[in-house]
Amino acid sequence: MSHPHPELSAPGPLPAGALRIVALGGLGEVGRNMAVLEHAGRLLVIDCGVLFPEDNQPGVDLILPDFDYIKDRLDDIEAIVLTHGHEDHIGAVPYLLRLRADIPLIGSQLTLAFIEAKLKEHRITPVTLAVKEGQVEQLGPFGLEFVAVNHSIPDALAVMVRTAAGNVLHTGDFKMDQLPMDGRITDLRAFGRLGEEGVDLFMVDSTNAEVPGFTTSEREIGPVLDAVFAGADKKIVVASFASHVHRVQQVLDAAYVHGRKVALVGRSMVRNMGIAAELGYLRVPDGVLIDVKAVDQLPDDQLVLMATGSQGEPMAALSRIANQDHRVAVGPGDTVIFASSLIPGNENSVYRVINGLTRLGAKVVHQGNARVHVSGHASAGELLYCYNIVRPRNVMPVHGEIRHLVANGALAVKTGVPPERVVLAEDGVVVDLIDGKARIAGAVPSGYVYVDGASVGEITDAELKDRRILGEEGFISIFAVVDTSTGTIVTGPHIQARGMAEADSVFDGILPQLSKELTSAARSGNSDAHQLQQVMRRVVGRWVSSRLRRRPMIIPVVVEA
Repeated sequence: MSHPHPELSAPGPLPAGALRIVALGGLGEVGRNMAVLEHAGRLLVIDCGVLFPEDNQPGVDLILPDFDYIKDRLDDIEAIVLTHGHEDHIGAVPYLLRLRADIPLIGSQLTLAFIEAKLKEHRITPVTLAVKEGQVEQLGPFGLEFVAVNHSIPDALAVMVRTAAGNVLHTGDFKMDQLPMDGRITDLRAFGRLGEEGVDLFMVDSTNAEVPGFTTSEREIGPVLDAVFAGADKKIVVASFASHVHRVQQVLDAAYVHGRKVALVGRSMVRNMGIAAELGYLRVPDGVLIDVKAVDQLPDDQLVLMATGSQGEPMAALSRIANQDHRVAVGPGDTVIFASSLIPGNENSVYRVINGLTRLGAKVVHQGNARVHVSGHASAGELLYCYNIVRPRNVMPVHGEIRHLVANGALAVKTGVPPERVVLAEDGVVVDLIDGKARIAGAVPSGYVYVDGASVGEITDAELKDRRILGEEGFISIFAVVDTSTGTIVTGPHIQARGMAEADSVFDGILPQLSKELTSAARSGNSDAHQLQQVMRRVVGRWVSSRLRRRPMIIPVVVEA
């Protein structure tokens, strides 16, 4: 197996007739999926998603792929192919289209409807091409054929990319549910046909590669939800992804059977389910759906709330309900169902919400104590089937953390793919397909680009570090007025602290030493305000570290008299 390493240099020019693949996200993380294919001077982008921030990224709303690699070649982009409508695959599209608004978007009907609604909020009218499974399109040097795959959202597609340098089959996110809610199974016959034609590079979803066996069918969730509904005495709150049409369908069906009304809570949930219903992907039983404003008019035992926030997102509906900061209240006797799996990195946030809801008296049902969710990704048994059906010449695991990619690569080797033909690449690693062999050719920048309110890419890792220090260690300001001509302290020094347990009086003991060193520095010729500020920072920082065992942010201010 080929392992990338940090010392990789920038790749050289793409050899004539070769195909280059650059993952700008999704390799080494669950989210931010984006791959760029280059051939004959043209580019094809597959997916353009976001990553959601973790606790150590305070204030960040979204994390985007780094577009610098393609920023100077926007006119070379033939299209963006979107495999399905999840945020980690489409969420960054508005930010790329800000750079060039007329890049064509190619995807299924539902996927395009979701992204068009999102783009409308950004005041962008996209150029789109709706495709279906079996459809073939030619875009410059890229021939595209789309294949139906089953996932936790309807209308997901894999894509076969044909070029003169070789054929690439990208699965997108998929599983092999044999009894899917919508009857649309992963088309293994098409996979087999494409395998017979020849797949030179197989880019395969890795998320569940460590999970043995087969992913449970979505249909098995229905009876579990029915049992939970039957045992619920008061209101029911179900938390799910705002795009999980199948799960919302099951909740609507269970509510109908048990004589309950359903209100959708959360802007994205209302928007997406409205689109899904309008296009026929969601069947709403008569009289079941009500507006959230009408929930106060119904008794609790007739009410179901379908909410966003299954990953503990601070501003999502369920987190606000747990914090008692929402018009919907949860209390003793109510039932809350987490109908989603945990995205790695979100565990603390989710458990914080679960604890908050439990403290309010609610019964919380989640994947750990009931089968109220199944994954949307293929487990190891399904991946083995795919490798045996496709028989690819080269394999590049995608979509997953490092451990997932490694596990997926090991599965490919078990089915007979030579270890040297399994390319384990991380974000930014460049893979060239030359003469039928995939190899690592270098690396390009692929760092995090942070969205913080209206700013995009302006927040740096250094500023995030400052935020963490402020949040964890506190803040100290020091103020002094110094007559630099005489070296005399006119006012101060004064110390104020915020975010620390100790009162400001704790610093009384360091003030004499601080005054002494500040005066000494000023009289020895260090009349520059910046130099005097560094003296104050050094003295106070050393004292706080030794006495209080803290490393707060220290802001010294010296005013020259």
